[in-house]
Amino acid sequence: MKRAWLAVRAVVLWLLSGIHFFTVTPLLVLLGVFIDPRRNDWPQRFLFRNVLRIAGVKFEVHRAPGFDPKRTCLFVSNHINIFDAFVVYSAIPQFLRGLELESHFRIPAYGWMMRRFGNIPVYKHPTAAQTKELYRRTRAALDDGISLVVFPEGGRTLDGHMRPFRDGAFRMAIQFGYPIVPMAITGSYEFNRKGSWMIHPGKIVVYLGEPIETRGLTKNDVPALRDRVHKVVSDKVEAAIAARQTKTSDPYPARA
Repeated sequence: MKRAWLAVRAVVLWLLSGIHFFTVTPLLVLLGVFIDPRRNDWPQRFLFRNVLRIAGVKFEVHRAPGFDPKRTCLFVSNHINIFDAFVVYSAIPQFLRGLELESHFRIPAYGWMMRRFGNIPVYKHPTAAQTKELYRRTRAALDDGISLVVFPEGGRTLDGHMRPFRDGAFRMAIQFGYPIVPMAITGSYEFNRKGSWMIHPGKIVVYLGEPIETRGLTKNDVPALRDRVHKVVSDKVEAAIAARQTKTSDPYPARA
């Protein structure tokens, strides 16, 4: 009976969230044609936070003492599910855009909106020209005071644990001289996971870490920087898993 109720609940929440997103987002895109998006950030933030509310998410953000909400940074986060964009934008208190797989821009309606929204496409197997364009657009955004979020695992987790990070974001951070803020999303895998349409009641907690400086580093420092950031994020993720294991023998029990 409980599983049937959760299934019905999930269907209703998907419908409500989808209707809300695809109704409000085009209006925000249209508004952005006439008003500088930076002057119009609060309704976008309200939309993204509202999607989480409608989906039944309890939400909490913890910031490290050295986190500066006014400083332009590259936010590096773990990747869990399709709600990550809403989580990230709800958690980071500044104007923000993201690096997103190019294939997402080919999704009907959604892709058009994300392109108009200002996200930067990342190709899985880029040509030299595509890589150059990625670097150009990334630097232009950062130099314009726009922070960016990156998911360097290259895909969503399949088991709740983190994959290794790829080097690209760290190469760009060092080359451009912008700090990296490690960002850990916990509780989201229990809420919804890749390959499942079920949405479970739950709480998502986001940790925004201390900025890690990149000025003075060289390309030889990329592996050490990558591993350092991965450890900061992974430690938070694994701590959340360990805490959940104290309540159940299986941190991710099977669900219908």
